[in-house]
Amino acid sequence: MLLLEIVSPEGHLFKGGVTSVTVPGVDGEFQMLNNHASIVSILTEGNIKIAVPDFKTNTEFSAKFEKSDKDQKFLLPITSGTLELKDNRIIILVG
Repeated sequence: MLLLEIVSPEGHLFKGGVTSVTVPGVDGEFQMLNNHASIVSILTEGNIKIAVPDFKTNTEFSAKFEKSDKDQKFLLPITSGTLELKDNRIIILVG
């Protein structure tokens, strides 16, 4: 399982264990799974897609996420951001 942390200027939007994360990279969308190679990337406008068995976020930020019925993931629309993945820990900073 991956540990995902999403941070914005407003605060911590999400922190918890996830099975996969798909992000809008500069060269296209890509997905990260358990034991993915380390990576640093710039993110563009699009959706962060989170596959998580038990979705919990601060109620203050829950309205920012929407549930995708098509693939059972939670979506977070972003305009830009940066991502670092190392040792199964993903930190995403969004604007």
